[in-house]
Amino acid sequence: MIVYAYPPPACFGRRLMLPRMSIQEINAKLSLISRLVVHPKYRTVGLGATLIRETLPLAGTQFVELIAVMPKYSPFAEKAGMKRVAQQESVKSVAKLSQQLETLGFDLQFLGSKHYVKTVIEGLDPAKLAQLREAFLHNKHPRFRTQFASFGRRLPFFTKEQWTEAIKTADLEKLAALIRVVGILLQKKVYLFWENVRP
Repeated sequence: MIVYAYPPPACFGRRLMLPRMSIQEINAKLSLISRLVVHPKYRTVGLGATLIRETLPLAGTQFVELIAVMPKYSPFAEKAGMKRVAQQESVKSVAKLSQQLETLGFDLQFLGSKHYVKTVIEGLDPAKLAQLREAFLHNKHPRFRTQFASFGRRLPFFTKEQWTEAIKTADLEKLAALIRVVGILLQKKVYLFWENVRP
């Protein structure tokens, strides 16, 4: 399990639990459980809940938050003493884009699979590939634009003209990476919160 004690990114449920704070206050009072992975051999025996329960007081902060998809399906964090606060809803612009992907033949359940996305995108005819590019041209979600930063661009943000050029000239690998981002954005995450009430 990884617990970060530096300022976690702003998230959808924090405002429901904490008053507005400066970055310095967040640094001092809030930690984030970034990831918890239990080997398949040891799942279903309560190890995840035990790890969280025993680690929470050791985080060194008054509050700990967890933002993840799995707590929708397994209440391990709640069993450890965390409070389920909110569930993130999907972004409308991404939902519209996902419908366009479905009409092009993509199964939304497999958008996270690099192999699956690559196979489908390589099978698109030129007209459908043009529709795919057009769909991304009209979507303004910042995650799509910042995705290109990982392909060697110096600036993570684009002007409208730069974005148009980037999409029109993107190779299949870059388009596949954007489609996998859609898969990530479609995941509805749960926000959980814990407060250390002991002095």
